[in-house]
Parts: sequence; structure tokens; C-alpha cells
Amino acid sequence: MRAVLYTDFGAIPAVVDLPEPICPPDGAIIRVEATGLCRSDWHGWRGNDPDITVPHVPGHEFAGTIESVGAEVRNWAAGERVTVPFVCACGVCGPCLAGDQQVCDNQFQPGFTHWGSFAELVSIGRADVNLVRLPDGLDFVTAASLGCRFATAYRAVIAQGRVVPGEWVAIHGCGGVGLSAVMIAVGAGARVVAVDVSESALAAASALGAEVVVDGSMDNVAARVIAATGGGAHLSIDALGSTQTCLNSIAGLRKRGRHIQVGLMVDTDARPSIPMGAVIARELEILGSHGMAAHDYAGMLAKVTDGRLRPDRLVGRTIGLDDVPAALAAMGEPPAAAGMTVIVPARR
Repeated sequence: MRAVLYTDFGAIPAVVDLPEPICPPDGAIIRVEATGLCRSDWHGWRGNDPDITVPHVPGHEFAGTIESVGAEVRNWAAGERVTVPFVCACGVCGPCLAGDQQVCDNQFQPGFTHWGSFAELVSIGRADVNLVRLPDGLDFVTAASLGCRFATAYRAVIAQGRVVPGEWVAIHGCGGVGLSAVMIAVGAGARVVAVDVSESALAAASALGAEVVVDGSMDNVAARVIAATGGGAHLSIDALGSTQTCLNSIAGLRKRGRHIQVGLMVDTDARPSIPMGAVIARELEILGSHGMAAHDYAGMLAKVTDGRLRPDRLVGRTIGLDDVPAALAAMGEPPAAAGMTVIVPARR
């Protein structure tokens, strides 16, 4: 099979021929029809994820067709159209039995702990726990955009954020996760303030329904959010993952507001100084959000199927495997245009 492989962190990947993966007894081999190019893939390539060892095939948000299943699989068959959460679960640990598969004690993550989906084929274990059946009318490119960024944003806004119609929601960082959060919050009846340093990202947020946009490169971002919302956001999401966006998100909350940390905090941003005095005095909530379990996809997919949510609008471009090395390396720079990049392995 053709796949994107890097042999050292930060070294430009190459498109190579690799042996096809072996199907585990409890798993499935999936032919990758489309797979998203995510900033988390860039973080991994840069060496920021301790689960990755080289040589490595990245890629963790994908959709495809089941090629084969193992002898222990009961609920799936070759030919079915599926996607997979980026956190795959064991199904038997304490968190899994409590319904919290996204924080499974024995989780594995394609593209991080295992070789991933920047390839023609990918192997997924524990298929009966982790595969998600796609609605017939949902195309693969749109489905591939759901697995990490959109599903993560959905759970952050709806489950962790507990958004209520009419509330103000501030989104700090309008990349793939942030724009997804804008769409989902607007769809839930919230009023949205979008914050980013990119004019194109802010324009995209406005097109998705954000009532207010704030240039994140300006001084007093939190004060601008407070002024725009008449006292501060009820819910605020750091969708980028930096000390500054995290602190701006917390500082822009009204009393008893909720901050959700979604963006990964790495390197010098890994341990930000949280203003705990304000957290206590204003009774703020600070929560993390880490993907979404396979069994929770039904509600999100229902809204996508009936058109209440349009993740297809978030896809900026599609590329082939041969374009991935340059595109992955470029993710360290400000994006030239808004929207997700989705890889179609069959494209030449």
C-alpha cells in the first residue's frame, strides 16, 4: 500500500510503499477513502507527542470502507462505510463501562500510538467498540472531517460546555476545531464571538454565524469580549492551545462562566499560570475536553444528516497523498486560507 512515512521527528515525510496491515482478530482493516490533515498531526511530527515512535505513519481522522474483519468481530462486515473516533477504546475498563470511552484507561489512537490513516489502508482494533456506521448520504470527505475536529468541538460545546440557547460563546482560535465550534454553537442557538489573528479565519467565522469577531493580535482581547457580550461569555473555548488564548478565554468569562480547554498545550505553553484567584472569586469552571466516544456519534450524525449542521462547509481543500509531506510541514505557519484540508488517498 502507499502511505506517508516519516523516519525522524521534523524530517520531511515521504510517500512510500509499505506492507499492507494485518487484521487483528477483534479488529478491521479499513480502506481509507478520505482523511483529515490536522494540527495534531503536525504536533506529532514535530515530536510533541510521547506516544509516537519513528518510523511512523500519521493520520487520525478518517472515513472509509471496511476491507476485512477479524474472526472475533460480530457487528461489522466487509463493504460497510465507517468512521472512527480518534480515541479508540478497550470497552472493558472503568471509564469505558461508565460510558466515558474518550478517556479509556487502555486507549489507542491511530496516528499516534499506532500507525495511522495517511495511507491506503489502516488497521483498527476492537472494531465492535470503535467503529461508527456512516449514514448513506454522507460523503467520505465530509465524514473524515468529523473524527477529530468536529466531534471534539461537538462534545466541547454540547456536553462539556452545556451550551444553552441565547448564551454568549467565545471561541478563541478559528482553525478546524474553532470553526466547528462556531457552527455547532450557532446551531444550538448561542451567540458567538470569534477570536483569531487571521482575517480569513474571522471571515469564515462570520460566514458561519458569529455575531462578533475580535482580532486576537490586538491588546485587551478579554476586555473586547466582555464589552461585546455585555459582561462576558457564558462559555468560552480555547480551540488553539496557547498560554495567551487560554488566559484570554478565562479572563473573558462572566461570573460562573465555563472555560473549556480543547487546544493542545505543548512546549512552553504546557503549564500556563491559571489565575486561580479569579476562578475562585467568580466561581468559574475550567474543564478539559478530549474527543468523543463512538457511542455518542448518533446525535451529531443526526444533525449532520438532516442539515442542521454542515461540516462540509468547513472543508477548504482536498489533496492526494503526494501532497501531504509539504502540507504537513506547512502547518507550522499561519494558514493561507480558512478551512480543513482533507486527503483523498486515491487521488493522484
